[in-house]
Amino acid sequence: MKRLFYIFLLPLAFACSDNDGGNPYDGRLHTLAVNTVYPEGFEEFRRAGVTVRIEDIDRGNTYTAVTDAQGRVEFSVTNGIYRVLMSDRIEEHIFNGTADRIKLVDEDMDLSLSLLYSKTGTVIIKEVYNGGCTKYPLEGTYQSDKYMILHNNNSRTEYLDGICIGTLDPYNSQATNVWVTQDAVTGETVYPDFAPIAQCVWQFPGDGTAFPLEPGEDAVVVICGAIDHTSQYPLSVNLNKEGYFVCYNNVYFPNTLYHPAPGDRISTDRYLDVVIKTGQANAYTFSVYSPAVVIFREQYTTIQEFILEEDNLAQKPGSTSDRVVKIPYDWIMDGVEIFYGGSSNNHKRLSPSVDAGYVTHSELYSARTLHRYVDEELSAERGYEVLTDTNNSSNDFYERERQSLND
Repeated sequence: MKRLFYIFLLPLAFACSDNDGGNPYDGRLHTLAVNTVYPEGFEEFRRAGVTVRIEDIDRGNTYTAVTDAQGRVEFSVTNGIYRVLMSDRIEEHIFNGTADRIKLVDEDMDLSLSLLYSKTGTVIIKEVYNGGCTKYPLEGTYQSDKYMILHNNNSRTEYLDGICIGTLDPYNSQATNVWVTQDAVTGETVYPDFAPIAQCVWQFPGDGTAFPLEPGEDAVVVICGAIDHTSQYPLSVNLNKEGYFVCYNNVYFPNTLYHPAPGDRISTDRYLDVVIKTGQANAYTFSVYSPAVVIFREQYTTIQEFILEEDNLAQKPGSTSDRVVKIPYDWIMDGVEIFYGGSSNNHKRLSPSVDAGYVTHSELYSARTLHRYVDEELSAERGYEVLTDTNNSSNDFYERERQSLND
């Protein structure tokens, strides 16, 4: 039996009415029906009780409801532009789907939401610090102290050797995305079969077993400035610590404001290698607003051989200089989509197979950081820190008040 879910907006109406009794959302309600489509071979997972979320992009409202036995859910909402998201997990099986910027205009709509299959990760992204801080006690802002933390979420030793790091084009979530389109008939978001990695691919050095990561262990990767930033700016972080890795190559990226010579505690064998540089900047561009970050490892060739094939590089449409590396999605170990809270015009870049949601960076230059939740139950069961991993940053990540390296 189909269920019809009505969304009542009375609280919002009173909040926005200016006491004149008016409702800015008056108008006929329309049905937005979402039909979940599981991948071939997993159709039996379609069932009642799975949560689907829709977001009114312009008004900022969010509504949730659960599927019926046919995997269908219906929302009764006003005209608008909506983002549809769903995540489902059964043991190690993860299914995610996203439809971005669905336009509901003066009629009902049936949307087929194709779900993509993935599994929980081994080495995953634990934290991304990209938003900078103030120069307190001085005036101004500071962003030359970016870092990320990787985490072994597996029960066996993993090796960082050969893992690559990159960010997707466009650098910012509110920028025009030439790679992702909307199906004119179904309204579904259409992603390319590759992740367009911008400007540079970085790779961990090692012969395969040089850099082990034990279960529950972290690895800090300095994106900008492997120095003690707190010596000048107390709200920043000390990134000159033994064991840290660093994205540093002063031939490709000679800008010392963002890439000063690493501090005395950073071992040179922990400098990441530049596999390829496709951009023109003299400093590695890691968005202060909203990067989409991935880590990946090649599967059927080496990354060095991969980039020699011209078909694996693409000119960015509309640009005469910018190219991207077309990394297959099945190479990606983990990724996090970051939206900028200062914009209502954010666009998804990562396929739902990697990240079906996003985490919002609400305030720049505030020392805030984006951090993954700890799965307390599994951590107690396994005896090491296990992080939440549903391949959906809306569920897995939260915004911290300050960098974890300052704890």
